[in-house]
Amino acid sequence: MKPEIRLGMVGYKFMGKAHSHAYRDVGMFFDMDAKVTMRAICGRDEEAVKQAAERLAWESYETDYMALIKRDDIDVIDVNAPSNAHKDIVLAAARAGKHVLCEKPLALNLEDAREMLQVVKEAGVKHGICFNYRFLPSIQLAKQIIEEGRLGEIHHYRAVYLQDWLVDPDFPLAWRLQKEVAGSGSHGDLNAHCIDLAHYLIGEFDQVIGVNRTFVKQRPIPASMNGLTAQASSEYGDVTVDDATVFLAQFANGAIGSFEATRFASGWKNGNLFEINGSKGSIRFNLERLNELEVFFRDDPPHLQGYRTIMVTEGVHPYVANWWPPGHTIGYEHGFVHLAYEFMQAIANDKPFSPDFEDGVRCQEVLEAVDRSIVERRWVSVAEV
Repeated sequence: MKPEIRLGMVGYKFMGKAHSHAYRDVGMFFDMDAKVTMRAICGRDEEAVKQAAERLAWESYETDYMALIKRDDIDVIDVNAPSNAHKDIVLAAARAGKHVLCEKPLALNLEDAREMLQVVKEAGVKHGICFNYRFLPSIQLAKQIIEEGRLGEIHHYRAVYLQDWLVDPDFPLAWRLQKEVAGSGSHGDLNAHCIDLAHYLIGEFDQVIGVNRTFVKQRPIPASMNGLTAQASSEYGDVTVDDATVFLAQFANGAIGSFEATRFASGWKNGNLFEINGSKGSIRFNLERLNELEVFFRDDPPHLQGYRTIMVTEGVHPYVANWWPPGHTIGYEHGFVHLAYEFMQAIANDKPFSPDFEDGVRCQEVLEAVDRSIVERRWVSVAEV
């Protein structure tokens, strides 16, 4: 009989839905070495979390995360509450011997992220951070192409993460716009993904320099809020995070990079794009077309050279054989399923998982180095922070 991995989750809104969907589907499509059971979900609003438990198929609910952590029928704590809650929940869970999966960014600041890493290592629990885009088949293929040397020496990494949901100045002051809750704005929310993909695909950052802007400095205080939607009240409050952050980077391997994150790019809903240029070829990716990877190889015959689009829907592509016949696309949510599979397998087989809190700290180091560069108006080495 397979061992059982019993889950508890803190948070039940946008990310809570994505994570719950992953846990519900992973055993249906993947051959698991353990049975995954969704024991309890946690949130402060009892009526809302009760409804979420029923809708998302959790067996029970709690309104106090400490009550959740203390339960002896739970092995893993999934943390997708707002960023200001990550540290306390993670520390309590790890000290109670629970494995931990945490949303990004890991913490409000680098000091807290490093403390979280230290505690999970001391506790000897499995730890993961939810950089879900790593687990898309197109990203896995990009990684494979680079590791095979098909791009040669990497020269350029350019990335943008473009959204437009804050262009309207009357959009309410959601928690993501408050530094004490979110830690930062587009930088920590969007650039974190760009930074992690760069780490994953080409390696370590050396130094960075950036600039940021807050275009709308006051917004209506929300009367109600759910995920990225909210209803405005007649009162106003201050926006205390960046609306857009742009930075340049130099990598340890000699490559140079540019990164841009904004919530003010009209027409872009979730444009997470990168391009990698090497001495032998290039790769392009756009999250809004996540079943595709564009590739160019200089060793193709001259009359056939040019970017070509690979549809990553064949069984030879990572994870795809577990889903549908060739040409039947997958979506955003499938990256979470693949992440859940890898994390559950790591627990079941007592093997390392990546991305873990080490990766979360590495990302936070770059985020903080960019912030310091903006304040001090100079290039900042990541080793300084």
